[in-house]
Amino acid sequence: MASMWPRIIVHADMDAFYAAVEQRDDPSLRGRPVVVGHPGPRSVVSTASYEARRFGVGSAMPMAEARRRCPEAIVVIPRFEQYEEVSRRIMEVFRSFSPDVEPLSLDEAFIDMTGAERLFGEPEAMARRIKQGVREATDLAVSVGVSATKYVAKVASDLGKPDGLLVVPPDSVLAFLDPLPIARLWGVGRKAAPRLERLGLRTIRDVREADRVWLERTFGHLGTHIHALAKGEDPRPVVSSRTRQSVGHEDTLARDIRGPDAAKPWLLGAADRVAERLRAGKFLASGVRVKLKTASFRLMTRQRRLDVPTDSADPLYKAALGILPEFDWSEPLRLVGLTAFDLVGASDPLQGQLFGQDARRKQADLDKTVDALRARFGRDVIRRGTDGRGHDRDGHDRDASDRKESDRKESDRDESDRHESDPS
Repeated sequence: MASMWPRIIVHADMDAFYAAVEQRDDPSLRGRPVVVGHPGPRSVVSTASYEARRFGVGSAMPMAEARRRCPEAIVVIPRFEQYEEVSRRIMEVFRSFSPDVEPLSLDEAFIDMTGAERLFGEPEAMARRIKQGVREATDLAVSVGVSATKYVAKVASDLGKPDGLLVVPPDSVLAFLDPLPIARLWGVGRKAAPRLERLGLRTIRDVREADRVWLERTFGHLGTHIHALAKGEDPRPVVSSRTRQSVGHEDTLARDIRGPDAAKPWLLGAADRVAERLRAGKFLASGVRVKLKTASFRLMTRQRRLDVPTDSADPLYKAALGILPEFDWSEPLRLVGLTAFDLVGASDPLQGQLFGQDARRKQADLDKTVDALRARFGRDVIRRGTDGRGHDRDGHDRDASDRKESDRKESDRDESDRHESDPS
């Protein structure tokens, strides 16, 4: 019975979201393997339809590998404005069921349904009504997991895909988690999993039954973290005020580049994109993260906080430049990205803005003018002279590279990044 639940947490995740939108909008794509991304040989897959996934095609896979695995795949260029519009409708549906909605990305959210039994019935009935609401509003499928914690609800929705509905009552959590592989634990990524397996920890039950002190001594914070998750413990609330954690833009380059000077034009272009999206969403960023991927696919990230939150490209870019000396530049790069994180509302009261108001007002007026011109005449009507999105320093055409704009998914990816990325 739902009354026995301390909390009722729903995790709703759209199925192959970008690809599903494309198949919905173009009936000729339905039932066919669709890969959303740019066709360049250095591009990566943003999303693959389930028809393409049967061939082993998945997100973040190099486009060349996706085409090799599925020669029949239809490559569709992303339409982020359309995905954002559909996302707004999806989030409106979620909020019609509860005011406590925590979006994690365009296509994923937690919903706290605690105490809503009288309105919507038992947890399974709640989930069915949410699925029906999304279908009616968007003609798209959403997978839903329900449990008493965010972690278990997310695992449930993942396992139920596609178009799934899986309810894990509180008294069934251990039986549900125990047989799952350790990769299902948030924070256990490509590096941690082999270490755990070498020590005989292959399932979540193995981690749950392991000595907590030994796990802490062996793995530090990660050991404490995964031991709690293995027992189904996750007290984090659904935070409805967090509408977005980050806004990012990254470019997979058509040709490798070397050194910080070659990366700077791409960072400037990314800062410009990110700032424009911050202003559109009425957000200010309190931190900047730079992401680089080498030709050998080694991922490096570094970040720093800003003295004053901003929605302008120049402060984002200057902060990124300050981060560059912290990277290892011994390898050529295939990807450059910039993310603005720790967002606050543009109308929120902020400290530290007593000085430099005139300069900020002038910059805000300029940004507003540029945004208006781009809205009327297209993004390319104004471009910075050193913006990497036109041509790189070698002069090759920017259109050959991959353009990717992202709202970062939180939850398990956050944990994985903290433990798997190069130390910041």
